[in-house]
Amino acid sequence: MTKVVDYYFATVSPWSFLGHDRLVAMARQHGATIAVKPMNLGDVFPVSGGLPLSKRAPQRQAYRLVELKRWSDFLGVPINVQPKFFPANGDLAARWVLAANELSVDKALAMAGAIGHALWCEERDIADGATLRAIAAELGFDAAALDKRAQSAALGERYAALTKEAIDRGVFGAPAYVYQDELFWGQDRLDFLARKLAK
Repeated sequence: MTKVVDYYFATVSPWSFLGHDRLVAMARQHGATIAVKPMNLGDVFPVSGGLPLSKRAPQRQAYRLVELKRWSDFLGVPINVQPKFFPANGDLAARWVLAANELSVDKALAMAGAIGHALWCEERDIADGATLRAIAAELGFDAAALDKRAQSAALGERYAALTKEAIDRGVFGAPAYVYQDELFWGQDRLDFLARKLAK
């Protein structure tokens, strides 16, 4: 039986970034395929009770920074918890991931990981087309071709469709992993996903 993990994530989510490489390694370990599905949290939150970061209570905003530092230290994944270009609009970056996904899942995962690293480690503006072209070139991809495809109406529609799919499946935050119709929300649930994959 083919093992497929639906990977719903936001390109601007630090939690998606912290879990990304572990998910990729886990899928390889268990012979699973990842279905790469970026989504727009700006559309997910209003229908699921979530709030954008700027509208959360100060206590929640402060605790988020504490937790990000804890997880960064625990995982050995350095991040800047308050990067220069955050909050950022992740829509264009998501479309670049989808463009890469048309080439291969591995390329999409590499693009998503590099976008997260650029935002959370390198103080780069992932909402900027020039930054995305540079990231793609650094990965050895045809940046001009990906740029053209990312601008297409078809990928805008695909991004909207994946966001609706996430909502319809009960996803309410990022990252979310769905395997055999079971939802695992948050990179701190990856151990539960691993156990499910191992069965």
